Amino acid sequence: MATDMQKLIGTSEEDDEEEMDMDVKEEDDEDEENGEKHISKQVMVGVDAGVPTFSGNNSQFQHHQLQEQVGTPGGGGLRRCRPLEEKERTKLRERHRRAITARILAGLRRHGNYNLRVRADINDVIAALAREAGWVVLPDGTTFPSRSQGSRPAAGTSAMVTSSSSLMVPQQTPPPALRGVSPGYCSSVEYNTCQMKGVFIPTPSPYDISPSAPSQTSALVGDGVKQTESHLLIGGPMDTVNDKQIVDMPPKLPERDFAGTPYVPVYVMLPLGVINMKCELVDPDGLLKQLRVLKAINIDGVMVDCWWGIVEANAPQDYNWSGYRKLFQMVCELKLKLQVVMSFHECGGNVGDDVCIPLPHWVAEIGRSNPDIFFTDREGRRNPECLSWGIDKERVLRGRTAVEVYFDYMRSFRVEFDELFRDGIILMVEVGLGPCGELRYPSCPVKHGWRYPGIGEFQCYDQYFQKSLRKAAEVRGHSFWAKGPDNAGSYNSQPHETGFFCDGGDYTGYYGRFFLNWYSQVLVDHVDRVLSLAKLAFEGTCIAAKLSGIHWWYKTASHAAELTAGFNNPCNRDGYAAIAATLKKHGAVLNFASSELHMLDRHEDFPEALADPVGLAWQVLNAAWDVCVPVASESALPCHDRIGYNKILDTVKPLSDPDGRHFFSFTYLRLDPSLMERQNFMEFERFVKRMHGEAVLDLQA
Repeated sequence: MATDMQKLIGTSEEDDEEEMDMDVKEEDDEDEENGEKHISKQVMVGVDAGVPTFSGNNSQFQHHQLQEQVGTPGGGGLRRCRPLEEKERTKLRERHRRAITARILAGLRRHGNYNLRVRADINDVIAALAREAGWVVLPDGTTFPSRSQGSRPAAGTSAMVTSSSSLMVPQQTPPPALRGVSPGYCSSVEYNTCQMKGVFIPTPSPYDISPSAPSQTSALVGDGVKQTESHLLIGGPMDTVNDKQIVDMPPKLPERDFAGTPYVPVYVMLPLGVINMKCELVDPDGLLKQLRVLKAINIDGVMVDCWWGIVEANAPQDYNWSGYRKLFQMVCELKLKLQVVMSFHECGGNVGDDVCIPLPHWVAEIGRSNPDIFFTDREGRRNPECLSWGIDKERVLRGRTAVEVYFDYMRSFRVEFDELFRDGIILMVEVGLGPCGELRYPSCPVKHGWRYPGIGEFQCYDQYFQKSLRKAAEVRGHSFWAKGPDNAGSYNSQPHETGFFCDGGDYTGYYGRFFLNWYSQVLVDHVDRVLSLAKLAFEGTCIAAKLSGIHWWYKTASHAAELTAGFNNPCNRDGYAAIAATLKKHGAVLNFASSELHMLDRHEDFPEALADPVGLAWQVLNAAWDVCVPVASESALPCHDRIGYNKILDTVKPLSDPDGRHFFSFTYLRLDPSLMERQNFMEFERFVKRMHGEAVLDLQA
């Protein structure tokens, strides 16, 4: 037993016995003291002005009982002195309990990276499990739901003050405990706080609503049944009198006032197909009318994709910018600003894609004879969505490398629209770095059968990636490591179903760490190469890189979906620090596409995915702000309701940030007929004013 205990918790059995004996002795002393106090209370209860109040037979019985209790040897009070054998049994039970506890704690530390002290007790374990389930546990034991579960308590010495809202959603009933939750997960805004310096933990937004209650009003309307209950949204009682419902409506709580807050520019993303495959402007008259309406509410500008597959479609270095020139001229006449995207990926097949724009024809021809220019999975399936980073320095594109092709395209754009750069019309250029223009591997392609919340697959099996892996393995001194994992599952696997991503899986071993470091470093090197050339092409103009949140399986130890996407971000490592440092090196802006609103429905449909978009978002933001990288943002899907806008505002302009940090800009996705509908447009206009820090009169509306 002593050997086991020493191995598990690093302490001796004698220490445990000494500590246990002291606990047992204190327990005995406490029981004896309580017994004496109880006797004193019983004696005093039966005395009134010095005269006993006993009467009849009952008084004789109570008097006899009192004498028996007072005369108990050892002053045991209401209980008799425990025999020596019983005390020994208690000690044995306590030793057995402590041995089990020690094994549990050792297992949690070893396999789950729980941050538990050596002599942790059951309170530490309960607190860790509560945090893993998404709750916040303060040092004094105060426990309340995290921002993803509802509002924090309004009272209590340890409760923190939150901002008020015009639509305060009540605290939701916590979800049942999740089975199979991997140890090592911290709550959504506490991730890696011990490892990241200057971490900002935001005040929970009052606009957070639990996805488990998508329609709160429908459950309150009875079918002719008399009701007396509290309305979840109104907050007051609801009574039924003569078959008519009477609602006692309290005054609405004030909304957070953003008047006087920092000015955050608002851009609107133009439709994907605003320029057709012939590089012609589609429906210029209709677009002009819409832009005039947007200008009337003082938006700052628009964002537009400059598609590589349109501009350089037919032959290498044969560029056609005619449609974009007409579009930019229209924007200039309205005195709007421009954010442009160098889109080196295809459009079509992803969420929100309503047009099909492939890669240039001449690139596709090269791909038919050399399919290794595309990302490739373990089964050999090619993904022509964008070029593999393995050819960044390989002259396989008609004598040019991939980064040379990107640079020539960006330089052509800079020369074509030089006057717009000089006049300050083009304020930012976002450089496409992967699928959907985002900095990540195409690890979750729908065309290959991936469905949420699958972990995805590694995309490193083209000949150029394999050559790089072999070289890295040889440098490491283990040439047999020059292969991808053979137990990482498939696109729709879950982490616990694989030997690589399961708790304590191969991702934590020597080979696993080597492979993941190499895989993520290829991504960082790609960013470094492309942004260095973008900085050269667009000297004096702000450049940006887009990063989307891969937040499913974020609450597991391995973060499997992030690993396959190229972010080496398991629970004990910050996988976004290197990316932030690279952006800082080139003076680039991080454009983080938060998909929190998009995922609300999926939390309910797929609770087993253990997703945490809020926790991931704040980890990425802290990684960027830690090295002073400006952060821009864009919505993942259209938003038309006030609650959604309020959530965006609270994220873009954090109320409790001690450094007063805020986002560099915000881009709304996207200009479409639904945005121009009257009610939706009124809400958007109100949102723009608040982003600009202007006073809004109808805060109670």
